[in-house]
Amino acid sequence: MNKRIILLTLLVLTLIFSSALALTSKAQPAGDEEAIKALIQAAYVDGLQNLGDLEKTRAGFHPDFVLLGLRDGQLTRLPIADWIASTEKRKASGQKPPLTTCKFLQVDITGDAAMVKLELHREGQRIFTDYLSLYKFPDGWKIVGKIYFRH
Repeated sequence: MNKRIILLTLLVLTLIFSSALALTSKAQPAGDEEAIKALIQAAYVDGLQNLGDLEKTRAGFHPDFVLLGLRDGQLTRLPIADWIASTEKRKASGQKPPLTTCKFLQVDITGDAAMVKLELHREGQRIFTDYLSLYKFPDGWKIVGKIYFRH
């Protein structure tokens, strides 16, 4: 009798563990985290911050993206079109900003929604902590929103 109870318990635990693994893999498909990091690096860090390939920026940001900031207790908004235009102007003027690098602190994916926390660094100094929101569309992940803290 004890052997049957032990075997039944092991079977139930195995089924529970297998179900949990299946749910986890559905919530975060393999490769999504790497795709999100690559998108942020190309579209945001290399494109906007380092005045790089703005076509990659256009491809990586949803057209309705908005950057929300807090200045003097007031919420500010910067649509992606305005941000890209400002970056194009700086790039055309020949500005060469110090290289910006990023450190990914957290990538949290649930289904077709994701949140990324990262730090931006220039000349060895942490300058921003960013929180980027993304959605997965039929053509891939897109950055849809951002809030930040300036250090």
